[in-house]
Amino acid sequence: MAAKDKPNKLAFLSMPAPASYVAGLGRGASGFTTRSDIGPAREGPSAEVIAEAQARRGEEAEVDPEQFQDPDNEYGLFAGTTYEADDEEADRIYEQVDQAMDARRRARREARENEELAKHRAERPKIQQQFADLKRGLSVVTDEEWESIPEVGNLTRKKRKRDERSFVVSDSVIVGDRARTEYETSLDSRQQAMGGFETPAENGTITNFAEMSQARDKILSLKLDQVSGTATSTGLQTAIDPKGYLTSLDSVVLKTDAEIGDIKRARMLFDSLVKSNPKHAPGWIAAARLEEHAGRTVAARKMIKQGCEQCPKNEDVWLEAARLHNNDDAKVILADAVQHVGQSVRIWMAAADLEHDAKAKKRVLRKALEHIPNSVRLWKETVNLESSAVDARILLSRAVEVIPQSVELWLALARLETPDKAKAVLNKARKAVPTSHEIWIAAGRLLEQEAYAPEKTAEQRDKELGMVDKTIEAGVRELRRHQVLLTREQWLKEAERCENEDAIRTCEAIIKATIAMDVEEEDRLDTWTGDAEAAEAKGNIGAARAILAYALRVFPDKKSLWRKAADLEKTRGTKESLNAILERAVHHCPQAEVLWLMWAKEKWLAGDVPAAREVLERAFVANSESEQIWLAAVKLEAENGELQVARELLVRARTVADTERIWMKSAVFERQQGQLDNALETLATAIKKYPKFAKLYMIQGEIHQQRKDHAAARASYAAGIKACPKNIHLWILASRLEEADGKSIKARALLDKARLANPGNDVLWAEAVGVEERSGGAAQAKTVLARGLQECPASGLLWSMAIWAEPRPTRKARSADALRKAGSDPWVLCSVARLFWAERKIEKARHWFERAVAANENPADTWGDIWAWWLKFERQHGVAEQQEEVAKKAVAAEPRYGPTWQPIAKDVANTSKGAREILELVAEALH
Repeated sequence: MAAKDKPNKLAFLSMPAPASYVAGLGRGASGFTTRSDIGPAREGPSAEVIAEAQARRGEEAEVDPEQFQDPDNEYGLFAGTTYEADDEEADRIYEQVDQAMDARRRARREARENEELAKHRAERPKIQQQFADLKRGLSVVTDEEWESIPEVGNLTRKKRKRDERSFVVSDSVIVGDRARTEYETSLDSRQQAMGGFETPAENGTITNFAEMSQARDKILSLKLDQVSGTATSTGLQTAIDPKGYLTSLDSVVLKTDAEIGDIKRARMLFDSLVKSNPKHAPGWIAAARLEEHAGRTVAARKMIKQGCEQCPKNEDVWLEAARLHNNDDAKVILADAVQHVGQSVRIWMAAADLEHDAKAKKRVLRKALEHIPNSVRLWKETVNLESSAVDARILLSRAVEVIPQSVELWLALARLETPDKAKAVLNKARKAVPTSHEIWIAAGRLLEQEAYAPEKTAEQRDKELGMVDKTIEAGVRELRRHQVLLTREQWLKEAERCENEDAIRTCEAIIKATIAMDVEEEDRLDTWTGDAEAAEAKGNIGAARAILAYALRVFPDKKSLWRKAADLEKTRGTKESLNAILERAVHHCPQAEVLWLMWAKEKWLAGDVPAAREVLERAFVANSESEQIWLAAVKLEAENGELQVARELLVRARTVADTERIWMKSAVFERQQGQLDNALETLATAIKKYPKFAKLYMIQGEIHQQRKDHAAARASYAAGIKACPKNIHLWILASRLEEADGKSIKARALLDKARLANPGNDVLWAEAVGVEERSGGAAQAKTVLARGLQECPASGLLWSMAIWAEPRPTRKARSADALRKAGSDPWVLCSVARLFWAERKIEKARHWFERAVAANENPADTWGDIWAWWLKFERQHGVAEQQEEVAKKAVAAEPRYGPTWQPIAKDVANTSKGAREILELVAEALH
């Protein structure tokens, strides 16, 4: 009973295993699955069954992204489409974006990778690094210590079996080793039958081959000495040039084994090609060139000869054969070639090139024309060989009969004919080739050439030049009628070509007839202006002038167009053409003050003061309240000594125009004449009228300062600062007044207030640095300069001061920092030029001065100090022509600003001096 109640410990063997049970998994075994476990293979549910089940469950069918894949093209259905310019541009843009994004992240990524690599090396150093210190220690090991190192023995404490196997040595090895040091002293049966040695040894001795080798080397050395010219004992030396010999050795092409193998493989390929397709001419040519490259000229000629036999109708094979042979053989080959390809122009031209005599060339070319009479190239070459114009004309007459469609031949014939006959030729050409614009342009140029004949009167000339315009217009109409539509750009190129060939009127006629083509009405002004600027940039002044003239006829009231035309004539034209264009300009735009002023100034510069007065009088009629015209009239009279007239004009201007600038000029005029009381009265009245005009306070303060009345000057500047706190020049003048009065502390305080009212202003910081330098605080000046650079990091003025504040050895490094921060600023560029000047690098300094004067964004804000530095440089290192060129450029630039320029230019003593004299004074004042 007890046995029945006892549980069976092996009952689990008859139980089914769990679903996830793997036998032996607990002790590390891994299970596997066989087909007997999963049963036979069977089909899964079909796509329809799966779709129906998904529909019942309310699920959407999954779209396979590969279902639209082309089975024949795994890349995509659209991979075979045309790769157009838009696709290329899109790919380029995406690539630029990727590059920009990669560049933005590259520094961070590289730093992270380097950090990770360093960390990895620190954690897991290489074996080489682990033993690096030990390897370095080996350098101090002596030879005795090295020799005392014991040999490595067997430290495994295991017995190793010895290899005690033995091998049988061959009998031939033993016999050979035994006979190696023996000499043969007997003859075998064959030698006895043939008579023994052919050359008996002397005295029975044995030949010593070592001595023979030494004798051979000695003989070779003697021969080499004779060839090089060093052995002169025999008197039969043959000297050669060692350098030439080495040069000839350099010219020898040594082919490597790889190149030789490539040549052999290519030879096999070409051999297979010409055998499988013997009518394929490029194969024969390639095979011949391969042999030529390999240095086998004879084989190349033989190969190309076979090509000529197999492909007699191919001109390239014959030309290649002629190239591979010498001149005489090439003539024979080409003579054979014309029998097979007599219509090949290239064959005949090659045959003519082989002839060195002009008569022989003519004979070949005329023979060619018999076979190919419709070849323009052959006719042109034949005509070019003729030295007589009559013979050339006869040939061209025949050529245009044979080839009436050739425009080149018609034009060549017209150039050789007289003007009357040339007209007839061009008329025939126009009928033969009605679609050629070159013929119409040639006709216009012919009419222009006739119009400028010396015997023609002015009336006849104008009439015939009018015919040029009509001819070009008719040509454009005829070309349109024949559906020949040239674009505007093509016509403009033709016009520029005519101008380059001195056909100015034809150029103008082409522009007049075609400039309005394909241009929308609202875009005409911008398009024509751009065309004129492009033509001027190319140096085609006639084309630019013609474009502007046509634009002015369409837009006669556009002041900007007249200004462009006037500027063009001023820079590229004559005084007469400039006066003519300005007179027309003020007639069409009487309200344009700048045009009146330009005209008056040109008259004045030409020395015609009455004409300038007349222009200004006419300008007063059209613009009675113009401030600029009133001031120009005052300047004209004052410069010419009519001071009373100038004063009366200013009084009338204050009444009629009554502007703040006229009041200021009135005060300046009185100050220049020494009438300080009148100037102060004028300023007091002006300040009441215009209390926000800062220049009035400046002039008033300067007059008081000139009178040594510092209290009144201080009051004037204080009133100006109160009315115009944003004007930095008032702050600077007030600071300099305090500095001149010996109150540097108050000057600093004023500049501190100025920087609070005008933050980020580099001029105020520069003035503060100057105050510290003038008061003797060099260290404090550097501190202020550093603060200024922190607030204005891109200020070229401050960077320039920072460069010169450094000691001489560190200025170059400071200039590099300045170029990185403000590389396009004229002050920085000027400082770099001065550094090169100090280092005696003259050309570099001159180049940097050129960059400095060209770096101003606004040409009107030209810095006079930079021009003066350049002139000072040329005075020391340049020639007279360079100095004059710099001075002329500076005067043309009309500089107005600069820390040294302005005080000198506005000094009352320099009122009557011109820009050239002011430039000389500034150059002398700079240090």
